[in-house]
Amino acid sequence: MEKFKESMYKLIVETSTNLPNDVRRAILQAKQRENAGTTAALSLGTITKNISMADEKVSPICQDTGMPTFEIKVPVGANQIEMKKAIKEAIAEATKNGKLRPNSVDSLTGENSGNNLGDGTPIIHFEQWEKDEIDARLILKGGGCENKNIQYSLPAEIEGLGRAGRDLDGIRKCILHSVYQAQGQGCSAGFIGVGIGGDRISSYSLAKEQLFRSSEDVNPIEELRMLEDYVMEHANNLGIGTMGFGGEATLLGCKIGALNRLPASFFVSVAYNCWAFRRLGVTLDAATGDIKEWLYKDGEEIKFSQDEVAAATEVKSTSREVVLQAPITEEQIRDLKVGDVVILNGALHTGRDAIHHHLMDHDAPIDLNGQVIYHCGPVMLKDEHGEWHVKAAGPTTSIREEPYQGDVMKKFGIRAVIGKGGMGPKTLKALQEHGGVYLNAIGGAAQYYADCIKKVEGVDLLEFGIPEAMWHLQVEGFAAIVTMDSHGNSLHADVDKSSFEKLSELKEKVFK
Repeated sequence: MEKFKESMYKLIVETSTNLPNDVRRAILQAKQRENAGTTAALSLGTITKNISMADEKVSPICQDTGMPTFEIKVPVGANQIEMKKAIKEAIAEATKNGKLRPNSVDSLTGENSGNNLGDGTPIIHFEQWEKDEIDARLILKGGGCENKNIQYSLPAEIEGLGRAGRDLDGIRKCILHSVYQAQGQGCSAGFIGVGIGGDRISSYSLAKEQLFRSSEDVNPIEELRMLEDYVMEHANNLGIGTMGFGGEATLLGCKIGALNRLPASFFVSVAYNCWAFRRLGVTLDAATGDIKEWLYKDGEEIKFSQDEVAAATEVKSTSREVVLQAPITEEQIRDLKVGDVVILNGALHTGRDAIHHHLMDHDAPIDLNGQVIYHCGPVMLKDEHGEWHVKAAGPTTSIREEPYQGDVMKKFGIRAVIGKGGMGPKTLKALQEHGGVYLNAIGGAAQYYADCIKKVEGVDLLEFGIPEAMWHLQVEGFAAIVTMDSHGNSLHADVDKSSFEKLSELKEKVFK
């Protein structure tokens, strides 16, 4: 069992830090077909550099290492109780070593367990089979993309597409709408798993199971194969693009499964996964627990070089670059326009859900006037001298802070917010009134941004847990794109509108 635990630890670390080959190939293909000099090309250049940095540092690709979900097939007679204990020990060890972010939070008290263990964490599914080896697979699915999962109950009225019946046309409408509604909030370009039929639980479970398929496999059921091809073609015509900036690559993979259902129910469930599709597996010797073979590592291995970030320099020819350092004045903010690239130096302060909720009714632990808030829950490690170091620090999905953001900015004089996926009309209005700006960082690029953080100045409200605390950082060369400005302009609203129009056009051109 000790060797099994060691193998599970290796699986966890490799899954967190090293993307599988099929995902790398899909990202490379997206990069090759994207138009040079666009913000989408900039995003893909940053993404490929981040993948390379995670390889070299053996550090998390994305700071949100997600909900660990294991699918394990075992021979008859295997001791699943002891195996589960070993997996949990491996999870705790990987968290301690900074390969996983402590993500397990008590839903009633809000307390973070600190080791990724607790009721329901991790998720472990066992299945017996008649082979004499163990097949163990792991997916680390982050909260940002998990929040864009969606389930439809047919018949239904689908926004932009009209009535979806209990037929193939209705299923198509559901799946295409699921891609539209994700926009850039799920770190597009992404992958989707789809479950048709079953009940509410088994339908969602089937959708997530599809994500364990290789993105390059061929569905053995002809109707589903054709449906997968159909979705890939039309989803990539929506123009949502990488990070929701617009562009050619919106969906990198689509896998669909079907279950029998009750006559009264017809569910279509979609599990959305970001570009940082962290899913690997191993086969183990059942007697020793040793790794016999790695899964999802077949075919050509794509090694992205540091030169892959070339797209980031190309975008400068069409976008204005502005260097800022806090405290930032209203005059500096009013000068910024959507599309500008901001290079931030100096102070940066993290704040996510718990911080924003806290700030609504309490004073800030520091003076935030003219400062920048970063929607980020970093992976942090303390060294032997008691000093904190950033191991991964990409942006989190900003829309969760929509109820608070505008009020918090006005209350404390905050001038800029950095996150991913954009924010809504309440925040946009506050940016106009107050003189603020929203900067979109590249989702999932946790190593790229960690490299920009030169020092941890301190931390407040650590009682909220490492991801939710307010970390005070010193950054250098931290690049993000203005996607919401103080003049009422929002790239996110524009892309949402244009992609909705393209979705609606399908109603007339494609659907009967």
